[in-house]
Amino acid sequence: MGETFSRAIQWSSDADQLENSPLNNDILTEILLFTEDFDDRYPKEARILFREPLQWKTSLEAADFTSDIYDTRGEAAVSLECDDNRSPLLQLSPPDITVHSFYHLSNLLQLSKDKTMKEIRACLEGDTLIVHAFIAILLLLVNELYFCSVCVFLPREGRLSPEAVNTEVDLLKRFCGTGENRALKSVSYTSDYVFSNGCRSPPWRQMDGEICSLIIETCDTEPTLFITCSTSGVFFDERINGEGGVNYYMRKSELYKDIITLLKNMSPHFAVAANEQGFFYNVLLCMDSSHFYPEKILWESTSPSVCLKDIKLWASLNINMSNRCICVCMHSKSPGGAGDFSESSSEDEEDEEQPERRAEIPTDLPSEYWQIQKLVKYLKGANQTATVIVLCALRDFNLVQETCQLAIRDVGGLEVLINLLDTDDIRCKIGSLKILKEISCNSQIRQTIADLGGLQTMVSILDSPDKELKGLAAETIANVAKFRRARRTVRQHGGIKRLVELLDCVPNGVSMSAEQERDVEVARCGALALWSCSKSTRNKESIRRAGGIPLLARLLKSSQKNMLIPVVGTLQECASEKSYRIAIQTEGMIEDLVKNLSCDNQELQMHCASAIFKCAEDKHTRDLVRQYEGLKPLVMLLNEAENKQLLAATTGAIWKCSISLENVAKFQEYKALEILVGLLKDQPEEVLVNVVGALAECAQISENLATIRKSGGIQPLVNLLTGTNQALLGNVTRAVGACATDPENMVIIDRLDGVRLLWSLLKNPNPEVQANAAWAICPCIENTKDAGEMVRSFVGGLELIVNLLKSQNKAVLASVCAAIAKIAKDVENLAVITDHGVVPMLANLTNTGDDKLRRYLAEAIACCCKWGSNCVSFGEAGAVAPLVHYLRSKDPSVHQATARALFELSKDPNNCITMHENGVVKLLLIMIGSTDEILQEAAASCVANIRRLALANDKAKYG
Repeated sequence: MGETFSRAIQWSSDADQLENSPLNNDILTEILLFTEDFDDRYPKEARILFREPLQWKTSLEAADFTSDIYDTRGEAAVSLECDDNRSPLLQLSPPDITVHSFYHLSNLLQLSKDKTMKEIRACLEGDTLIVHAFIAILLLLVNELYFCSVCVFLPREGRLSPEAVNTEVDLLKRFCGTGENRALKSVSYTSDYVFSNGCRSPPWRQMDGEICSLIIETCDTEPTLFITCSTSGVFFDERINGEGGVNYYMRKSELYKDIITLLKNMSPHFAVAANEQGFFYNVLLCMDSSHFYPEKILWESTSPSVCLKDIKLWASLNINMSNRCICVCMHSKSPGGAGDFSESSSEDEEDEEQPERRAEIPTDLPSEYWQIQKLVKYLKGANQTATVIVLCALRDFNLVQETCQLAIRDVGGLEVLINLLDTDDIRCKIGSLKILKEISCNSQIRQTIADLGGLQTMVSILDSPDKELKGLAAETIANVAKFRRARRTVRQHGGIKRLVELLDCVPNGVSMSAEQERDVEVARCGALALWSCSKSTRNKESIRRAGGIPLLARLLKSSQKNMLIPVVGTLQECASEKSYRIAIQTEGMIEDLVKNLSCDNQELQMHCASAIFKCAEDKHTRDLVRQYEGLKPLVMLLNEAENKQLLAATTGAIWKCSISLENVAKFQEYKALEILVGLLKDQPEEVLVNVVGALAECAQISENLATIRKSGGIQPLVNLLTGTNQALLGNVTRAVGACATDPENMVIIDRLDGVRLLWSLLKNPNPEVQANAAWAICPCIENTKDAGEMVRSFVGGLELIVNLLKSQNKAVLASVCAAIAKIAKDVENLAVITDHGVVPMLANLTNTGDDKLRRYLAEAIACCCKWGSNCVSFGEAGAVAPLVHYLRSKDPSVHQATARALFELSKDPNNCITMHENGVVKLLLIMIGSTDEILQEAAASCVANIRRLALANDKAKYG
């Protein structure tokens, strides 16, 4: 398929450049849109490396790579992500660029801005092999997605679609039979395989617009008819046997609009049968499967006698009606002069329903349902004035009710409303948008609007000079863009930039004119739409590039609550990105967020607290919140326990702000800890995660440990260790570990069997939970009487913790090493973990560059050397030489732990020799001059052991 597709690309005469043709532009646009979104759609596949990298001559410069995943070095740029050979996955050396994965190709196109099409073209022109490889990958992942788009098999006015052809064939098959009144003998496809786009023709013929080929056997023509259906029409062809048994087809007739028209011209018998029935068969299938009426045919006729005749004729043809409602239209013009019927059903024909059908309609639907359906039918055939009247009548219904919403959808009203958006009448557009705005709150309606292409039309309306129209379009987009595909559609059709432009207004004024008030209302609607769209990572970046941040900052100073809610909502969604968090600081938005914490609108308070929650990851933001006196309002909001969303946002903000000890002191002053402890019961998990996280941070100050205990916080914290929420377990293990540093708290934790629960969490599959549980075990062992006996009482506990040394997570390894250092202080436990192979496992970890792991690994080795021949075993396992290099670390805590480990290891002569060979003496002499007494003593003792060995060697040698 890649070969077929690449042949469709049109090259210049010398085959080194792509022609600037409409087909090429369509193909390039599809490739561009697909590649830009590849990371969002297929995040795992996007990370897979190409077998051979893509290389081409680029127009990009290092300055274009503004993302924090790239490092610029002069004129060059490289990705921070590397392959197994430590080669960057993207490398720019102007003018050459090399890309190894779809992830970086997608990011590159996002950074290219207005150069994206130029880059795609340059990539394909760089090497013709790239064309085949590139397209083959795309086709493999999207299952012939491009055949659907390049072959343009989309239903359009005057063009056939696979669905229309299949419908017509299904109907014709019902006219086949063996009786005298049959119209046809047989109808069949030449191929039973159906492609994902609904076509049956081979791909190379689909490129010419073909949909399928049919073999039709009529009652009066010879030979059998071979018919080809294409997007442009239907024609009769002649089969020619070519070389190698390959069949070729030659067109032998003019082009007809459908199969039935062709058959009436080719088969007199079929034409007579059709004419006798007085109608032609233009079939429309009702799309709502919940309202099928089997064996009922709707028609429009000029007299009842014709209707009865038609029923008898349909019955005589033995038509097998399936569970589909088939609408058959009269060949003549309607009495209203609407002209020939198109492929879609007119409203008048559905007005004249038969009594039998009405009797079968479910009776549990309210009268509004049928009234709305009747109005929508009038809407389809009304002129401009009548259309406006009908739209006004529809708005009189309660369109918030689902019944009313589905009534519009079921009768095809959504298609009509969306079509009205393409008219030139402003009143019709406004009326349609007002209805769409109301009913698009329904998830099914949203999906249908997107499927019908309504979003594209609404995005184009954003350029309208009419401000009311722009506002309604933006507000409707806000309702529809609640799901991923809709948000992507808005971005791909330029909607983000247009919506950002709507924000440009002056939100505050002493006395605003009517025009300014309209501008503010349009900006509010634009903010609502951006709020919905900002749930997509790509859209967040698009908003930033379109200049949305300073405009949002200006609107944030508004005094109108209905303006502030979507603005702050957008900001808190976007605050998950680092670039936005920095911008919120630099644009002075923290002060406005803090100010609005004290407003009287809980929804606005919730969004402000949520924005602070996300931004307070940064220390400067935490300081700003304290500086603008935002901590007290947050504590006061804890009393709004009934509003769980507000409570979750508030506790989250307090959690992140409490990372700074200066803020913890303020929370002590405001009695926040007592309130937080009271929230440990009967709260949803999203609140508990934040409350426990805040307590864990506050517990870093020893004074607060007693406050948590006296407030009754230890027991509910221990009880939470039995939960399953991973985020909650990660925080509660930290909180219990912090509380365990106080001996009085540890007594309660031990009594509640908290240590056993912590130990059991070492089996948890989440590395963060494992690491935090191991850290929490450390103070538990340190502050428990008979800790050695307690640890041995956990069946299989020591083997479990030793086996965690096989983990690939460095945080887990560091915490487990710290726990092993505590466990090894008991001789019996040290003997047990030695039998479980702790020595070789620790030795295998020594070739690490992580300073935190180095520190606790060295401590564990120092403690484990005190049993039997472990000191010798560490030397034999090759642990000594790497430890010497730890002394070159810049972390003083690593120096102390390493010096202690080297001192213990230096008790073995062979280890002393290894240390001396690796230059340990010079490094230890520097450590001896340290102000850290423990480090001084350990370094000096290690040097002394090495010196004694040297003296003993000299004495043995020289006597």
